[in-house]
Amino acid sequence: MSDCQGLGDCDDSRLHRLYEYLDGALPAHEVAEIRDHLESCPECLGEHDLECMIRSAMKRSCHEQAPAALKDSILSKIHSLRAEA
Repeated sequence: MSDCQGLGDCDDSRLHRLYEYLDGALPAHEVAEIRDHLESCPECLGEHDLECMIRSAMKRSCHEQAPAALKDSILSKIHSLRAEA
């Protein structure tokens, strides 16, 4: 990604922000910046669309649920660790 405008060069840090954007982990003002950038940068938009397709495929293929005993064991371990802290 090299032909970016507006928010600076597209590099690994921008890609990281794209992942945060898709995860809903950015503050509102940064969400707006990313949206604006995606409208003007076909390379970043392509990365965005690819990541959306990957996430969608993963959601469709992950139908298995963890057994209740495993969930209980994990929660018990978390509670134990919190009590020790």
